[in-house]
Amino acid sequence: MQPRIKQPAMIVPGAFEAIMALAKSVEKCGVPRATLELMNMRASQINGCSVCLDLHSRALKKIGEKDERIIAVAAWREAPYYSDAERAALALAEAATRLNDRGDPVPDEIWSEAARHYSEVALGALIVSIGLINLWNRLNAATHQVGGEWTAEYA
Repeated sequence: MQPRIKQPAMIVPGAFEAIMALAKSVEKCGVPRATLELMNMRASQINGCSVCLDLHSRALKKIGEKDERIIAVAAWREAPYYSDAERAALALAEAATRLNDRGDPVPDEIWSEAARHYSEVALGALIVSIGLINLWNRLNAATHQVGGEWTAEYA
């Protein structure tokens, strides 16, 4: 596959810097990096974004995550590798990624479980992070961006 154009965030003046500034703000809100990266993996699996799957699996390896946790994230409900807080974040990521799959995209039970584990600021960070990964997924998918070794630079 060949990209249709260069990655849009890289060619629109200021876009990459703005997105990265928002991502940096999320990292300061008390959510563990591994949780954010696992959410990024799960949303990217749902959206079929190979670039983000490549990048975020590398990021998880870089921070010392075990292969089991990286590989099993698609089946996080059945896998024994995730904490209750991570499970709540993954459920929130799935719901907020699949907005059109149900009448109430993020049901109260999913929100309440996440709120049980995260402060209001951390919940805000989770939602912003989910929005960001969905933005990246859509930019990459719409323009047929291709993953590969270059993603190691951003992991």
